[in-house]
Amino acid sequence: MAKESMAQRKTAGRVMHEFKHGELKSGRGGKGGKVKSRRQAIAIALKEAGASKYESKGENKRNLRKSKRKEATGRTYQQEREGKRRVGASSRRESSRSMGGKNAKRPTHRTRAQLAAARRNIRKAQAARRRAA
Repeated sequence: MAKESMAQRKTAGRVMHEFKHGELKSGRGGKGGKVKSRRQAIAIALKEAGASKYESKGENKRNLRKSKRKEATGRTYQQEREGKRRVGASSRRESSRSMGGKNAKRPTHRTRAQLAAARRNIRKAQAARRRAA
């Protein structure tokens, strides 16, 4: 089997996390009930991650995109149960290899324009709070 990409590993990890916490469900919309078998959980993880050897390349790509969309919009069982909007690093941390490290704690470098925009937004929020008080 080919090496999984970082996105595939993260998705598979999220699915296995759901399984360990009893949140993983089978079937469309989770109507099939809780997954109790580890083998079935692994099969679901590989399918959602787009790393299944039983699917074509196109289907695998489609499955990964679908999973990433689900994670981005907060529709995974883990996010629903834990009250999160998304999975991954909060704010702008360098968590991916492409951004400078495996689990970097430092925020990414912001440009002058980004810093100026952030300052403007803070000033706007403070002014709005003053008006409301």
